[in-house]
Amino acid sequence: MLVAAIAASAAAALLVPGSPSLAGATRPVPLRAMAVGAAGVVALLAVARPRVAALVLVGLGVLVGAWLLVRRRRTRSAARQVAGRVLESCELLAAELASGQAPGRSLRRAALSWPELRPVAEADELGGDVPDALRRLAALPGAGDLRLVAAAWAVSSRSGQGLADSVRRCAEGLRDAQRAQHVVEGELASARATARLVAALPLLALLMGAGAGGSPLGFLFGHPLGLACLAGGLLFGFAGLWWIEVIAGDVEGGP
Repeated sequence: MLVAAIAASAAAALLVPGSPSLAGATRPVPLRAMAVGAAGVVALLAVARPRVAALVLVGLGVLVGAWLLVRRRRTRSAARQVAGRVLESCELLAAELASGQAPGRSLRRAALSWPELRPVAEADELGGDVPDALRRLAALPGAGDLRLVAAAWAVSSRSGQGLADSVRRCAEGLRDAQRAQHVVEGELASARATARLVAALPLLALLMGAGAGGSPLGFLFGHPLGLACLAGGLLFGFAGLWWIEVIAGDVEGGP
């Protein structure tokens, strides 16, 4: 029966079409096909071996929860890096404009340091709308502060003066905001560490129970009530970690 389940999942994975890539090719193992295959395995195991199916579901839940937390952390880290590049670009623009360089040349110099600014520099070269290009770039996670630069650029282009001073003030404001952000991240680090410690405490309890002569693992993995307790504990643990990350993201103003 297990061999049949694996064969059915493989067939389902092959039947589900992959999502096309930029080159028009098909991905060999699309995520949707993997989900369908896993669902097929669990469905067949639920008929033949219900306890094994429950263990598989718990394992998949752990993998999905860990993947979501890691993806959120990577997204936050990438947004933080982009925010740093935005600050560096603003400071470079301010320095170039203060030295008497033309706005277009300043943008091209900044684009050499941060390639994401190339569409903005190209918009200036082609006579396009530079503030609009900056606003589109501000849609990137962590690049929202570019809207301030876009506003300063728009006002200066209409008035014909004050671009260097406006960009300098934007850079100073972003630098002060980043210092405050570092303070907030330092305060939140203790809360995140406490949440991880609380999430790891059940593992310590299991070790203590096994050391006292009990069989907590046998109960968790070998009894239906134990499987229910295991699934519920993991669910609440991941929910707590996710809740802390959401609160911290709201405080940081990040994703």
